[in-house]
Amino acid sequence: MTGRETNEKLFETLQLWDPLSAGPDGYDTEIADVIAAVHKIEHPNTLAKEIQRIYEFSFEEWISMESCLTISYKLLEIKGSGSCSI
Repeated sequence: MTGRETNEKLFETLQLWDPLSAGPDGYDTEIADVIAAVHKIEHPNTLAKEIQRIYEFSFEEWISMESCLTISYKLLEIKGSGSCSI
């Protein structure tokens, strides 16, 4: 998977997540921030905390760490599958 394909898959995954019921187009800024974080952060717990912080800053609503951790594992898995090359 190319970098662009990886980012598209990350974007699609985050759009489907919809943790605050804002709809698929309700998180464009947050999704961009989370994708940037995915490329910088390797540990699922650290990424989950950053995801929680990003969404809480924008919406002033708290998302459970369990939910953030679940999505962080999915995102890091996508990132990992995109970085493997033969």
